[in-house]
Amino acid sequence: MTPHGAIETPVFMNVGTVAAIKGAVSTMDLKEIGCQVELSNTYHLHVRPGDELIRELGGLHKFMNWDRPILTDSGGFQVFSLATLRQIREEGVTFRSHIDGRKIFMGPEESMRIQSNLGSTIAMAFDECPSSRADRSYVKASADRTFRWLTRCKEELERLNGLPDTVNREQMLFGINQGAVYEEIRIEHAKRISELDLPGYAIGGLAVGETHEEMYHIIETTVPHLPEEKPVYLMGVGTPANILEAVERGVDFFDCVYPSRNGRHGHVYTDDGKLNLLNQCFEKDARPIMEGCGCPACRDYSRAYIRHLLKAKEMLGLRLCVLHNLHYYNSMMGQIREAIEEGRFSEYKKKKLSGYRAGE
Repeated sequence: MTPHGAIETPVFMNVGTVAAIKGAVSTMDLKEIGCQVELSNTYHLHVRPGDELIRELGGLHKFMNWDRPILTDSGGFQVFSLATLRQIREEGVTFRSHIDGRKIFMGPEESMRIQSNLGSTIAMAFDECPSSRADRSYVKASADRTFRWLTRCKEELERLNGLPDTVNREQMLFGINQGAVYEEIRIEHAKRISELDLPGYAIGGLAVGETHEEMYHIIETTVPHLPEEKPVYLMGVGTPANILEAVERGVDFFDCVYPSRNGRHGHVYTDDGKLNLLNQCFEKDARPIMEGCGCPACRDYSRAYIRHLLKAKEMLGLRLCVLHNLHYYNSMMGQIREAIEEGRFSEYKKKKLSGYRAGE
């Protein structure tokens, strides 16, 4: 249970980086397609329109007209991936905005203050996300610093939640496990962050260059050393197959830009694999994207019509594809929850994966 309602897990969080899903998808649409949690990004909202402005307007929930849970990413990943010029110190990171080039400093306290201004349900700790191929000694030093930053995040958020004018005084903090592909660093870090007794924990630094097999191995290695009664969030992952594999290994929360990004390029998910609606073979195809799907696209439109919209570069085409993909992910998570409750997840996973392989 959260201040903005219950979250049934496993759950896929729909990614609205700048407080909107790319593809002209509204918050009313999100409710229709079964979204439980919306995810927005601290860095992007800090540089535009500004977290102080959002606070002045009542916080992110009011700003975007969404009354269900919101998770805000700390901005750490964007700082380290978007900033070409950055300087890492114990205090935090100095970098330049990708919007206007102005110099910005962000550390644990700054990230917590920004997220407190946003008033999200769940705030993510500020961390460094090193390359999965980084040198072991660098990864160890980085993980140690990320732990020190986490303790500062916890202290600052506790202070902010105690202030009378804070937007959401029940804001929760999730810590992030790092360690690249080095299992002993992952295990040590997981044990250390678990001692802080946070509401939830994330596994970060995966899906950034390592193989799927390496990713699954790190999940298997790390999850047993995180608190069993707390939710585990695998950041930035992934495909339907990735999600099925990670659920089996104990993961509860997921997010990924794949469904919206692929949808904007005419690529749609089905139980028989991914389709590219721009292909010629769909020109006269009167079927919905996926038979039996209840999304707004499949209820009312054919593959042929959506292909025509995409070819004509009409925004409705990409909007329908994004709606379908997000509905597909959200529905799949509901099916996963039901299969777990009924003790048939292994059977469900096997059937789902066989369908994807058959459609390749």
